[in-house]
Amino acid sequence: MAHHHVEVAVQGPWSLATSRAFWEGFTPSALPAREGEALQATFLVEGEWRRASVSVTQRGATAVLSLSGAGDLDLAAAQVSRFLSLDVDGRAWTEVGARDPVIAAAQASLPGLRPCGFYSPYEAAAWSVLSQRIRVTQAAALKASLSRDGVFPAPAELLGLSLDLPGRKPEYLRAVAEAALDGLLDAVTLRSMKPAAAVLAVQQVKGLGPFAAELVVLRGANAPDAVPHNESRLTDEVAHRYGRPLAEVSEAWRPYRTWAAVHLRVLRERRLAGLVAASSG
Repeated sequence: MAHHHVEVAVQGPWSLATSRAFWEGFTPSALPAREGEALQATFLVEGEWRRASVSVTQRGATAVLSLSGAGDLDLAAAQVSRFLSLDVDGRAWTEVGARDPVIAAAQASLPGLRPCGFYSPYEAAAWSVLSQRIRVTQAAALKASLSRDGVFPAPAELLGLSLDLPGRKPEYLRAVAEAALDGLLDAVTLRSMKPAAAVLAVQQVKGLGPFAAELVVLRGANAPDAVPHNESRLTDEVAHRYGRPLAEVSEAWRPYRTWAAVHLRVLRERRLAGLVAASSG
């Protein structure tokens, strides 16, 4: 098994501890909480669909990636940088807070958070299918039942499985697998497109509507500057905190609109959890 060591100079604010805490609580990733400071993950290298493992540590402004696996570990390193948002120049992120006091408060509450996404658009698309019309906990159980040693099946492997899943999920999962093999869910390609165009392209895959397509682009390809138009919880939080429409408010968030949206979603979950605790106290 090959081993590879990569150091990534992260531009702008970044805290591995904050980002790791966010991701370990991000149900689709289902990362187990581990001892120590490193963020550890095993995933499929996009395109090759071979396993790679990574241990990520932080040394000042440098992310240290220790990789191993049978696939192309340079590709794996680029993929890790993408799904941890280490590849985004975040030096102007503090300026968004200077323009928007709500975002400034979110930045202070979540110091150094960089949105951590799915390992790939393929896995984001598969999650979108699995989570349609059922609870997140049920979807996570379905995902776990399909996974092998915690890793979701490669597209070709998924096509060969007998999928005992409710509704049209088997049909839609196969469509996702075929789209991944055809390159329609390639992260580099989707990131190179304008987000709106990428969302439309993803909707060509059977079973992926507007909400799912946004998830694939914003959290699968981890595009940093797009507004989710079909995320009702974000729309509600913006209405609560600003009293103005999302489309108007989000202009001040450029070029980190996805980042701002993720921060607000985290604040919403904390706020609602606080309300529940207060009402039961």
